[in-house]
Amino acid sequence: MSTAAPASAFMTRIEGKLTLIGAGKMGTAMLDGWLDLGLDGRRVTVIEPHPAAGITALGARGIAINPHLGASGTTTVVVIAVKPQVAPDIMATVASLVGQDTLVLSIMAGRTLAFLERTLPAGIAIVRAMPNTPAAIGRGMTVAVANASVTPTQRQLADRLLHAVGAVEWVDDERLMDAVTAVSGSGPAYIFLLAESLARAGIAAGLPPALAERLARETVAGSGELLHTSPLPAATLRENVTSPGGTTAAALAVLMGTAGFDPILEQAVAAAARRSRELAG
Repeated sequence: MSTAAPASAFMTRIEGKLTLIGAGKMGTAMLDGWLDLGLDGRRVTVIEPHPAAGITALGARGIAINPHLGASGTTTVVVIAVKPQVAPDIMATVASLVGQDTLVLSIMAGRTLAFLERTLPAGIAIVRAMPNTPAAIGRGMTVAVANASVTPTQRQLADRLLHAVGAVEWVDDERLMDAVTAVSGSGPAYIFLLAESLARAGIAAGLPPALAERLARETVAGSGELLHTSPLPAATLRENVTSPGGTTAAALAVLMGTAGFDPILEQAVAAAARRSRELAG
């Protein structure tokens, strides 16, 4: 999309209304990204039973917080950002907001296009997306898939809304979304666990706890940034740190053994993908 208009310009050109259902961490991160890129708050409605103080304060920017929906009419985009477990309870509200030309953008883990199509009027354009928590700092990774009713213009709209919080990839096969959820959706938790575990290992090796935690945190963060900015594959970056017969090689002999990272992560990703399928409706 190198020829497309900048996201900031695109946001200012969005017409009609955008309704965000669910303003938890991910919904709020997306909303902040849209507003930072110039989306007019007067076009935004937020439906959130328990809005945080930061969301309530956005009323000063013209955003409607939990208005009476009876007379609100249809909306251009409805973004569903609630937990998948509560989806059955909110789909009637979503259905009341959509019209023939509405785009529904769902970021609910596990909830399939088929589930959404069953609970919404026939022919509604739906995009299912899976962002991850680095969206909170504009460094998210989102994968999206569209149903057959999504027009090229609506797909571009969804793409720009998702790009507001990071990188975006599109897939044509929805079956990939369970693995996407397991790798990038849940993936930040694996990285945070690595930082926790590395700190604990440092403490076990004799480091003071505060120093071990600082070393682990900064090492994971710095290595992630190097991976982000370097054109080299992760394997090459790893090899560049590893001297034959050195300390890193000794550690990697353990981490890359039969009970090391690969088999453990394969099991973890498989478990997350399996749970994603279980959440599907």
